[in-house]
Amino acid sequence: MRTTIPMVCLVLLAGFTVARADDNARLVKEVAATERAFAATMAARDHEAFSRYVAEEAVFFDGMKTLRGKAAIASAWKNYFQHAEAPFSWTPETVVVLDSGTLAHSSGPVFNSQGKRISTFNSVWRRDSDGVWRVIFDKGCDACACEKAP
Repeated sequence: MRTTIPMVCLVLLAGFTVARADDNARLVKEVAATERAFAATMAARDHEAFSRYVAEEAVFFDGMKTLRGKAAIASAWKNYFQHAEAPFSWTPETVVVLDSGTLAHSSGPVFNSQGKRISTFNSVWRRDSDGVWRVIFDKGCDACACEKAP
């Protein structure tokens, strides 16, 4: 009996760890799909849909200035949706989700309208109380000839 209880605990713990890893893998796919859908709003020229992915208290870094709040971000980004052709596109390359399932980081290349890589984006996503992922931080940096992180 003395060895049975620790063994049962060990088996339960191992099962919980596998379940948590499976859940995290599912969340990574969910955030990557959300990032791709967010990027698709640019390709579709749908500013209203773009705005739905931005959290009310979001902060976007725009060069040397900081845009605070959904309204300011939506207003500043409206210019990117004015022309028939999208000025840039992006796609997630790396997504990491906290074990709590509440925050995620996504990063990947940004391409100009000719398909040349011009930047790398970094976004932090938060899973809100309604279960929807919304971007809370976004910052780009110049493209580099760096190797992708392992």
